[in-house]
Amino acid sequence: MSFAAFKMMHWPTGVENCASGYITHSISDTTPMQIPIPSGDDLDPDWPAPPKRGICAVPNVVVTAANVLEVYVVRVQEEGNNQEPGRSSNQKLGVKRGGVLDGVSGVSLELVCHYRLHGNVESLAVLPMGGGNSTRGRDSIVVTFRDAKISVLEFDDSIHSLRLNSMHCFEGPDWLHLKRGRESFPRGPLVKVDPQGRCGGVLVYGLQMIILKASQVGSGLVGDDDAFTSGGTISARVESSYIINLRDLGMKHVKDFVFLHGYIEPVIVILQEEEHTWAGRVSWKHHTCMLSALSINTTLKQHPVIWSAINLPHDAYKLLAVPSPIGGVLVLCANTIHYHSQSASCALALNNYASSADSSQELPASSFSVELDAAHGTWISNDVALLSTKSGELLLLTLIYDGRAVQRLDLSKSKASVLASDITSVGNSLFFLGSRLGDSLLVQYSCRSGPAASLPGLRDEDEDIEGESHQAKRLRMSSDTFQDTIGNEELSLFGSTPNNSDSSQKSFSFAVRDSLVNVGPVKDFAYGLRINADANATGISKQSNYELVCCSGHGKNGALSVLRQSIRPEMITEVELPGCKGIWTVYHKSSRGHNVDSSKMAADEDEYHAYLIISLEARTMVLETADLLTEVTESVDYYVQGRTIAAGNLFGRRRVIQVFEHGARILDGSFMNDELNFGAHNTESNSGSESSTVSSVSIADPYVLLRMTDGSIRLLVGDPSTCKVSIRTPSILEGSKRRVSACTLYHDKGPEPWLRKASTDAWLLSGVGEAVDSADGGPYDQGDIYCVLCYESGALEIFDVPSFNCVFSVDKFASGRSHLSDMPIHELEYELNKNSQDNVSARNEDTMKTKVVELAMERWSGHHTRPFLFAVLADGTILCYHAYLFEGVDGNNAENSVSSENPAALNSSSSSKLRNLRFLRTPLDTSTREETSDGVAAQRITMFKNISGHQGFFLSGSRPGWCMLFRERLRFHSQRCDGSIVAFTVLHNVNCNHGFIYVTSQGVLKICQLPSASVYDNYWPVQKIPLKATPHQVTYYAEKNLYPLIVSYPVSKPLHLVLSSLVDQEAGQQIDNHNLSSDDLQRPYTVEEFEIRILEPEKSGGPWETKATIPMQSSEHALTVRVVTLLNASTAENETLLAVGTAYVQGEDVAARGRVLLFSFGRNGDNSQNLVTEVYAKELKGVVSAVASIQGHLLISTGPKVTLHKWNGTELTGVAFFDPPLYVVSMNVVKNFILLGDVHKSVYFLSWKEQGSQLSLLAKDFGSLDCMASEFLIDGSTLSLAVSDQQKNLQIFYFAPKMSESWKGQKLLSRAEFHVGAHVTKFLRLQMVESLSADKKSRYASLFGTLDGSFGCIAPLDEVTFRRLQSLQKKLVDAVPHVAGLNPRSFRQFRSSGKARKPGPDSIIDCELLCHYEMLPLEEQHALAQQIGTTRAQIFANLVELSVGTSFL
Repeated sequence: MSFAAFKMMHWPTGVENCASGYITHSISDTTPMQIPIPSGDDLDPDWPAPPKRGICAVPNVVVTAANVLEVYVVRVQEEGNNQEPGRSSNQKLGVKRGGVLDGVSGVSLELVCHYRLHGNVESLAVLPMGGGNSTRGRDSIVVTFRDAKISVLEFDDSIHSLRLNSMHCFEGPDWLHLKRGRESFPRGPLVKVDPQGRCGGVLVYGLQMIILKASQVGSGLVGDDDAFTSGGTISARVESSYIINLRDLGMKHVKDFVFLHGYIEPVIVILQEEEHTWAGRVSWKHHTCMLSALSINTTLKQHPVIWSAINLPHDAYKLLAVPSPIGGVLVLCANTIHYHSQSASCALALNNYASSADSSQELPASSFSVELDAAHGTWISNDVALLSTKSGELLLLTLIYDGRAVQRLDLSKSKASVLASDITSVGNSLFFLGSRLGDSLLVQYSCRSGPAASLPGLRDEDEDIEGESHQAKRLRMSSDTFQDTIGNEELSLFGSTPNNSDSSQKSFSFAVRDSLVNVGPVKDFAYGLRINADANATGISKQSNYELVCCSGHGKNGALSVLRQSIRPEMITEVELPGCKGIWTVYHKSSRGHNVDSSKMAADEDEYHAYLIISLEARTMVLETADLLTEVTESVDYYVQGRTIAAGNLFGRRRVIQVFEHGARILDGSFMNDELNFGAHNTESNSGSESSTVSSVSIADPYVLLRMTDGSIRLLVGDPSTCKVSIRTPSILEGSKRRVSACTLYHDKGPEPWLRKASTDAWLLSGVGEAVDSADGGPYDQGDIYCVLCYESGALEIFDVPSFNCVFSVDKFASGRSHLSDMPIHELEYELNKNSQDNVSARNEDTMKTKVVELAMERWSGHHTRPFLFAVLADGTILCYHAYLFEGVDGNNAENSVSSENPAALNSSSSSKLRNLRFLRTPLDTSTREETSDGVAAQRITMFKNISGHQGFFLSGSRPGWCMLFRERLRFHSQRCDGSIVAFTVLHNVNCNHGFIYVTSQGVLKICQLPSASVYDNYWPVQKIPLKATPHQVTYYAEKNLYPLIVSYPVSKPLHLVLSSLVDQEAGQQIDNHNLSSDDLQRPYTVEEFEIRILEPEKSGGPWETKATIPMQSSEHALTVRVVTLLNASTAENETLLAVGTAYVQGEDVAARGRVLLFSFGRNGDNSQNLVTEVYAKELKGVVSAVASIQGHLLISTGPKVTLHKWNGTELTGVAFFDPPLYVVSMNVVKNFILLGDVHKSVYFLSWKEQGSQLSLLAKDFGSLDCMASEFLIDGSTLSLAVSDQQKNLQIFYFAPKMSESWKGQKLLSRAEFHVGAHVTKFLRLQMVESLSADKKSRYASLFGTLDGSFGCIAPLDEVTFRRLQSLQKKLVDAVPHVAGLNPRSFRQFRSSGKARKPGPDSIIDCELLCHYEMLPLEEQHALAQQIGTTRAQIFANLVELSVGTSFL
């Protein structure tokens, strides 16, 4: 394995930072994300008055997870107007969680933009728009990266994405003096901003404060206001930055800082510790922290101290600025909360450990005891702070004040929730809990004054947060959110009973509105077979037999996450059907009247399909889809003598149209009404047109668009009143020589068609629909219909139907630019190039490869959805564009240029062009690229509106997959279990509820449903099984499909019981209790209790069943569980046993001991009592941290010793040993080689020789490295050793005794090193899927999981591929504009935290950078490939081969 590729396969999901602000819209934009209102004052008169306490303009939510940055817009559904007329899908998809609160029935997050950065975000803040224009300006995002990089990002409407505003870097030789000689710092840069947006502060290198001065836009000068009136928007900007060295102010250890509210100049309060103390000295030296308030004058760069406070507890760690009108600052400590302002101060004791500075006066105590270390807080009203504790409880802290002075603090319990890593308020009635350990939640709260008792009827909501029985299945996104609330004392929803003195106490009610799924932190995972695995599968379809079972979460958020990279449908039935070319399902209701009223239409979503039409090579079959699928081919008037091109419904499902190669039939049920023939229509070219047949069809009621094989198009126009259809050839295309390569109809549905908003004159376009409206005025003809055409030259045009005016045109659409906007097409140069003879063959071949062979445009149901445009190119590229609106300032200039260059454009009324329509290209994470043959390309995209409640499209072909739409974001999940799929359609009938049918290339028709237990709104489909305990390690027992795992949960015990278990057994002495009173001995103390649970996957995808539990002794921690195969010496047979290694955790005074336990799995599967029986248990000196089996022997690491044991059925006898330096954290075995990872001393490579029975050290790494996980990598006959460390790096070593630098083989040599950017906790070696081109040597890739919830793999590459992709990678560093200005090369450099070391070879390529190549425009792709001496096709072939080779699940 000389060369490798690093490939992320599942990106981080654990949210570390969150913030809210007006990023994509300003406060005065009442309708976010639509055409900007020209000025803030003249709102539309018909805008509804804001509800009495509804949610007003809601800010965006910005979320970061490791190196992923996402911006969401919050969509609020008010009660009563959440129904689109004629669409019941909202009832189906939108039974929103949380009931109705404050007149709001649902709140959801919708993705605006998503970026994967080349660097981990350390901290995040939103810089608000200061000055007088704060309601009309927008906020900016400030993100910081390690060591001292700061980027300021703003949202740009014209490109609908974030744009870099300014970069501030304080690294490198010029700034070395800031480090003061230190190399490593415990935390990265911390950013906070002034609440009024005047400046921001970033704390770097421990004691350097960088002040970012914001530019004051429009602060009184008249000229500055023009930017607003011209329709543009202004975001907050940073003008300059300078450094304050806090060491000069006498500060030593800064813990936190914050900007205060309500001062004329920005004021920073800094929490610092004057001199450190430690646990052993707390009784002498305890109040060591102090506050200093600095007034920041950014123009003079002066910062005088205006007030300070001393004698704060040593465990103070966080500051919260109290909002106006109160002002001041809250200091959170582990046992107390303090309030300080310039004039007043007060404190609150939280538990018995709280003490005041001079220990004379008593602190006022809270009514219950709580520890507040590691809490996060935000303000939910100007005097109530919401705190989230380390155990996931939500506490309400009320400041009781009169006038300006705060008199006391009052703390009350609220609900239990997820363990939060950050918390932010979103607007005035929502907050967002970001979590690394569980799912992140968006919660709505409602505040009432008065005693809590006066709130009847709010109890039901609470059950609704929790109760899953009556919720739609797809809403079970966060089964672990508010679990332990029910039946628990924490359910006191409205805090503790209000104090009698203070009857006006506020009471709060909460409703969870939305959640983002999270699979991190992954501590360990196992790779096992799925329930519905297919034993006969081979190649890539065999991979979808497996699933990953991961230990994720912590405490009550602990869960098993079952991840499957590919979807495996649940099959209802299958039949052999060779030679199938296409399948369609159509509706038919015999009783359907002419004038259907809209109340009946609401039931349309649940109408069953009537017929299934199957097109074979030379005939067509028709099946009735009643209770049974019965063939009715002979008894219907469908055209059955040849193959069908397409079938669908017209006239509001009253008729069926079936299109075949030479004609079409209109049917009412099974009887034909009308037949059309194509071909003899163009009289002038009769001979030629006879041969042209229908090639592709697009149906949008009541129009049908046909593309013929000669590249011309026809439009069938239906008349809803008579149900007759006539043929038209659009006049604008009649005389032209341009060949259409793909076309589609787009039906812009709904009472407010989305594309009308893009027109410059909104009311001019509303007349388009009149041609559609007819006497019966059925609801199906709401909206407009457009025709999207793509020519062989690669240009794209959108026409309105039926008048065929061009409303949008784009040149060179097929090259895949990142943004499309309306512009005239320069056809002539294409024609000229075509005629020039010099490079015509090369060019033609090139254009044929990049010709668009299929188009689709769709806007799925939902309130704020925007259309997507998809195109499939001949070389297999799939372009995906998302429409958005942008009102350009230079609208008029474009019009003139159109008329001068292209006179033909004048006849289309230029005012009705969709000039504000833009398209943004979004990446689709597919590995599917398949070239279409020169023949007719089969349709690959099939849209679906409701398959098990999901919407999106299915992509058929050799590597099929599902693309589903969640939160305006497309999630692609492949389906590998059946190989190539030739046809797909939806089916909804009695036996198959909202299911689907597909036909594989082997000729098998399968009727299936989607597995309902999985959540598809994730990078991979995931099913979370809540454990309500912390999972630590999991292993897989293949014979019985069981998963043994270690879990721990906290148990509260009286202190004397805990102490008595901490007795040192050897000395036999009691621990002295002389300094503890009897009350203290009864005080409860929390300890972790461990057990091994053996889980079996449920057949139906429901909750998993616990088959057996093995409890551990008191104060015994299980550290490792593995399934091992041992050779029984007495019977000479192999036995499969479960090995468990444990440790007694009894404090630092007792010598560490542990046990090794062996269990056998029972033979009889039915009797669960003795599923596992203990066959051996032995106590050892030292903790048993890892076990493995090597050639029938058991390898045990006990503290600083590794011993190898023989097994004779009842006893383990040691036969060999080896002494590693400190403590073994990981142990891997391949053949007779052993790899040990030590906690500080890197890796050791051993071999075991049977004949001399000895463990001998072959080589070791001489450096020091804090290992986290290790694994062997196998590439053919080459063996390498991979290890990950605490600094988030990955290193690959190899053993080469013949090389001189290996000191005669004692030293392991570095083969590659790489910075992953996440803590890798587990590697798993998996055989790669062999591609056809590769040589047949066995290659293994290594799949890894991290603490951020991400997964990736290290895969071996051959040298030619590596050199090619590496040179492309070097080009891409400069060719691609990187988000936030980060450098991918510096991100991937090995981090050694200041230790001097020789850099290793650069032999890993970074697929995270290479994936940008696919998003470049075609011309740039060709240019880059040419520069490195290869072709675009070759690069894509390598990337696809890698992606297919590593599709393990």
